[in-house]
Amino acid sequence: MAAESDSVAAGLGGCAASAPRVLPSGHTLTRLHHPSPAVPADRDRDGDSGPSGSPGAPGVAGRDLPGDGAPGGRPAPEGAARVVVDVVAGGVGPAAAAVATAVALATAPSAYDLVVSAGIAGGFAPHAPLGSVVVSDAIVAADLGADTPGGYVAVEELGFGRSVHLPPPELTARISGALHAGGVRHVVAPVLTLSTVTGSAARTAELTARHPRAAAEAMEGFGVAEAAAAHGVPVVEIRTVSNTVGPRDRAAWRIGEALASLRETFRLLGSTVFLEDL
Repeated sequence: MAAESDSVAAGLGGCAASAPRVLPSGHTLTRLHHPSPAVPADRDRDGDSGPSGSPGAPGVAGRDLPGDGAPGGRPAPEGAARVVVDVVAGGVGPAAAAVATAVALATAPSAYDLVVSAGIAGGFAPHAPLGSVVVSDAIVAADLGADTPGGYVAVEELGFGRSVHLPPPELTARISGALHAGGVRHVVAPVLTLSTVTGSAARTAELTARHPRAAAEAMEGFGVAEAAAAHGVPVVEIRTVSNTVGPRDRAAWRIGEALASLRETFRLLGSTVFLEDL
């Protein structure tokens, strides 16, 4: 949904945007430059920037190389390193999001510091009420496995790979601290990735039994995390809750409230965590 990546960009509204460019995958990347130097250049000589978007869009906060031009061709102050964020709307589902993230990472002029998968999501009651924010301490592919007569078997048990990525605990703590200081209602908990979103009480009960701490479900985070891991870049998923996981009831969805919460979340992070040494 373009509305999600637009909300992320709007939250970072103090940044100056470069002209969008089209990635080889066909996804559009918009680079946002923070208006003032954030850290001494020698704290991140190899840093550049990163995407942030949705659904599941890659999101990366970083710093331009010292001496890179500012928007409009103006040189950055000598010795300064600027924070930039690249925003990409990665598409729907883990495969599309993985492709968008991988291409953004592979074609970047220098290495990213962080990948953020961001957007709206369904929240598991009672952990994540409507309008609240979920910061992932685990990104879980909840349907990557096998259905057996004895129940669901995760891909790890089959010996075929992994179904969980763990964001750096210190990063989730810093994000949580910034949201707490800003008065934003949030929880730090696992976010599930599903190719088919939940629409029944039975499916909700199954997921809750397997993942009792899960606070949200979406469709892209694990794909973003796989691409980030392949490039050795830390990843975190941030979701704002538009509906309660369970039987589909479109009349109860609060998408506008969730998008407003997404904007506020990135407004806070754009003036705190994303300015810090990652």
